Amino acid sequence: MPIVTQIQPRPTLPTMKRVGIYCRVSSKHEEQLASLANQVSYFTRAVMNYPGWYLTDIYIDIKSAETISSRPEFLRLMKDCRNGEIDLVITRSISRFGRDTVELLTAIRELRELGIAVLFDEEMISTVEADSEFITTIIEAYAQAENESRSANTKRGLVMRAKNGSSGLYKRRCFGYYTDRNGDLQINDDEATIVRSIFEMYLSGESLVGVIRKLESGGVKTATGKEKWSKNTLDKLLSNEKYCGDVILFKSYSTIQLSPEKIKKRKKNNGEADRYMCVSNHPAIISKETFNAVQTEKARRSNIDVTEHGAKRKSTRYSQKRDAFKTELGNSSN
Repeated sequence: MPIVTQIQPRPTLPTMKRVGIYCRVSSKHEEQLASLANQVSYFTRAVMNYPGWYLTDIYIDIKSAETISSRPEFLRLMKDCRNGEIDLVITRSISRFGRDTVELLTAIRELRELGIAVLFDEEMISTVEADSEFITTIIEAYAQAENESRSANTKRGLVMRAKNGSSGLYKRRCFGYYTDRNGDLQINDDEATIVRSIFEMYLSGESLVGVIRKLESGGVKTATGKEKWSKNTLDKLLSNEKYCGDVILFKSYSTIQLSPEKIKKRKKNNGEADRYMCVSNHPAIISKETFNAVQTEKARRSNIDVTEHGAKRKSTRYSQKRDAFKTELGNSSN
């Protein structure tokens, strides 16, 4: 059987004279700057070799493509187009022109209304010959693919560094610690004293509200400098394994709700996704025995019972007074 290969045609471009070249890289790293030089050289030769064209200007941004407003050269390009100084804009790809789909489409539509075409070399698309609906579909597809690819690459990098222990997330500071000049976690003695007292108060029978009252009456501020403590903040502190020297990464994971908006939500990771634990990552403020005892006590006080049939809410909540009364009653009966 003969082998047939499809050769996609290059877009047919009208003869235009005034050409603007737009190039962008996201950083000043050597590799990125080399790519920038190649872009400029390639498109300059292309314009010089095309009959009837001459180069009006080259617009170069060394910026991320988060928003168009943050790229001065892109703004200058648009200004020159509005002033009637350019007939054609050439750029390497859709992602080089911009990644914010809404801003990107707005810019292209404005250029079309001005009679200015944009040529995306990598995708072989020219806005001069395609209808707006086709352009919108193509750009949204490319933008979505770019975002998904970038997200996947970022996730792979995070997982790889978590596996080999090189992730900076293992050294993320929390109340009770500071980072030294090497970026390692070290104990903050003043804050560590507060952490120990919180664990001790909870194990002695104090409720979260009771612990909060004592902290606030003593003028103890939170990690962010707030005078008021919340139950959620205190509950997370008591559940943080960092205080016994260990670190667990990926305690939550992202989910996408199937809807037109594709809303992203984070869910607690109860084993649905991989987690990574680094044991004895840094100096411990409390012992593992104390930490485990607090987790056992938290489970005992919880008003949720988890059974094989699912989670059920208990009929009564934990009460410090009721618990103390039961203890006293038990001691008197003995």
